[in-house]
Amino acid sequence: MDGMNNILAGGSLQISTEALAKIARCAALEIDGVTAVSCAGQKNVRDLLELVSIQQPVSVVIKDGTAEVTIQLMVAFGAKVPVLAEKVQQNVKSAIQNMTGVTVSQVNIIVAGLRAAPAAAAQTEPEKAE
Repeated sequence: MDGMNNILAGGSLQISTEALAKIARCAALEIDGVTAVSCAGQKNVRDLLELVSIQQPVSVVIKDGTAEVTIQLMVAFGAKVPVLAEKVQQNVKSAIQNMTGVTVSQVNIIVAGLRAAPAAAAQTEPEKAE
């Protein structure tokens, strides 16, 4: 299990990088404008089969006792990306540190793609003349 180890009074605690990645994913999805935590360009099975290695949308690397998180996001078209990215960074860092005590040195954001805003309200048909 790859992750952080902590000594507890009654034993030890290990937190896997996979668990940290799940926390990061959930924290990123809490931010308005983030439509998905996902790699872009994977539209069909053939595309997936042609990939040499499938890239994970969230990766966590432990270096010098701190976590470095990289997240690939799909964002809503029209979102202010720099503002959104800063909010994601803050939320991910806070969530991991508060839930696990693991220090997060950096959160890297990759905007993998855009998603169209939800369709406008359905257009009403013009009234029929009687």
